Amino acid sequence: MSLKVRFWGVRGSIACASPDHMKYGGNTSCIEVEAGDHTFVLDAGTGIRNFSKVILERDVRQTHLLFSHTHWDHINGFPFFTPAYDPKRSITVRAGHLKHQGGVRNVLSTQMHNPMFPVPLEAMQADLTFVDFEAGEDFDLYGDVKIRTAPLNHPNGATAYRIEHKGKSVVYVTDTEHIPGKPDQNILGLIEGADMVIYDCTYTEEEFPEKIGWGHSTWNEGMRLCRAANAKKLAIFHHDPEHTDDFMDKLAEEVREEWSGNFIARENMDIFID
Repeated sequence: MSLKVRFWGVRGSIACASPDHMKYGGNTSCIEVEAGDHTFVLDAGTGIRNFSKVILERDVRQTHLLFSHTHWDHINGFPFFTPAYDPKRSITVRAGHLKHQGGVRNVLSTQMHNPMFPVPLEAMQADLTFVDFEAGEDFDLYGDVKIRTAPLNHPNGATAYRIEHKGKSVVYVTDTEHIPGKPDQNILGLIEGADMVIYDCTYTEEEFPEKIGWGHSTWNEGMRLCRAANAKKLAIFHHDPEHTDDFMDKLAEEVREEWSGNFIARENMDIFID
């Protein structure tokens, strides 16, 4: 197995604890990527709390946490990331949009500072390393894992990630807003030939015109980008809180009819890329 992807949180904007969001899930953005023996986490929305239990059960000692950006729905699970309180663990935190804005450590610390949260960042006893970089930079890890990045069109900035291992690749593209009729060249370059693209599909084409400026995209645009870049699969992700299970069931039928590479991401879904 080259890559294993598990969706721990697939919702955008705010967590949805409701009977209408049980099938696809109500937790916000968090995705686990296993590349061989190495563990990566994309964002720390509320889904990271359940992921914490697995980290402890498997006794994973080293984790890389890659932030797309630091809006609440992508960071508010971080204080509940149990391994961060364990001195036996090592966690490297990276972000590509804060190098000139105080850094990612400062943002996470502020979130946990009085009066917003009772437990400060300093209570985390794991070996925490915070790395700020410029979106667009690439880095190699362990010699067999390469991370490529690209900037995204989102208020306050965001970063897309491509994780490559043994010739296979998964790309995480959220949050981002497209400009109709003008494919994002940064995204096209990053997803070229990818095995799977996880894309911000918050809105439908009908909803999008009223949400311009909010920083999100559509599954239709994600599909157009994947086809143009010869990517193999599109994971429809970052579901709008207003999109209930019934809505998502109908959407699933629609997207499959458009392209066989489309699928709707669900909480606890595993995807194996061999």
